[in-house]
Amino acid sequence: MEKKNINNVKLGKEVKIFDFVNLYGCSIDDNTKIGTFVEIQKNASIGKNCKISSHTFICEGVYIEDNVFVGHNVTFINDKHPRSVNEDETMQTESNWEVIETFVKKGASIGSSSTILCGVTIGENAIVGAGAVVTKDVPPNTIVAGVPAKIIKEIAATAD
Repeated sequence: MEKKNINNVKLGKEVKIFDFVNLYGCSIDDNTKIGTFVEIQKNASIGKNCKISSHTFICEGVYIEDNVFVGHNVTFINDKHPRSVNEDETMQTESNWEVIETFVKKGASIGSSSTILCGVTIGENAIVGAGAVVTKDVPPNTIVAGVPAKIIKEIAATAD
């Protein structure tokens, strides 16, 4: 049984979307693959030739450039201090918080079960090790791993 919830989404050519996916108000460019059980929220964008693996959550304010790999069960965060209610115990709405943007640059690779906190940039061709928690910018052409993620190696720049 196929279940896809796709609302107000800009899709490029040859985009492949697997079953049980929730997409709304986002854009996905040419030749990108979206795995099973993925959610991509409004105002997020995915570039060309990306692979977004299953069980991944890409929230509003996340901008992923071309040729990026996102492993299984990766979670992006867009709020530094999330709360369900205000001080008067009324439920919070979108007007009660500000989206903090996150950028994943061309050719980056994010390992499975990583968490990417808001307000960071993952540089071109950088690699985030599986299970890492990214709390600050990742320079281009580096490998980071751990909790919190730290640089463990520099890698050679790839030719375009």
